Amino acid sequence: MADTSENTTVTKQHICTALLAHVDAGKTTLSESILYLCGNIRKLGRVDHRNAFLDTNSLERSRGITIFSKQAVVELPKKQMKMTILDTPGHVDFSAEMERTLQVLDYAIRTLWNLLKRYRIPVFLFINKMDQNGTDRAARLEELKQKLDDGCIAFDGAEEKDTFWENIAMCDEDALGEYLEHGEISKEMLIRLIAERKVFPCYFGSALKVEGVQELLEGLEEYA
Repeated sequence: MADTSENTTVTKQHICTALLAHVDAGKTTLSESILYLCGNIRKLGRVDHRNAFLDTNSLERSRGITIFSKQAVVELPKKQMKMTILDTPGHVDFSAEMERTLQVLDYAIRTLWNLLKRYRIPVFLFINKMDQNGTDRAARLEELKQKLDDGCIAFDGAEEKDTFWENIAMCDEDALGEYLEHGEISKEMLIRLIAERKVFPCYFGSALKVEGVQELLEGLEEYA
């Protein structure tokens, strides 16, 4: 870790993340896709096939749910940062196990919004199962803004650049000033806004089909 004295930038080369969401949202499937893209496993497993890499307990495999928090360490795509993934239970019966993991996180993926706010944890959101019929990306993003926070902003490159900068600028007065002066917002400002929970990067895809997961990993490596 770099020197933490004044006027220096701290670069953390190893971050800790957790996959948090309700049951059947696809947390373990997302972790499987991440492990596959990062080269930790050669073949994708599936919860319904009872061969997911992190669901090792026989009861988990027989019931098709995560009961115990599991961890794995991956090297992110640019090979400049390592990330510990914590795959947590989504079923309400095992929420205490999930809550214990929040005390050791640097970044969290997805929701359980009130707990994340209480622990002041920055959040990256992966909106899963976008391959299903009837999914509407714009509607889902608007729903996130209304139900969670206006700072939920698409970071997957689908927005026009000017629209992206404008959305970011509306989240913070300093960011607005920077945008008005330069027509864009610096990476350093984006990192600060994410760390302060003023901006929540959103990525859309399908963990089962490994769509959008690469963009999520690149975003974590860029802004975490």
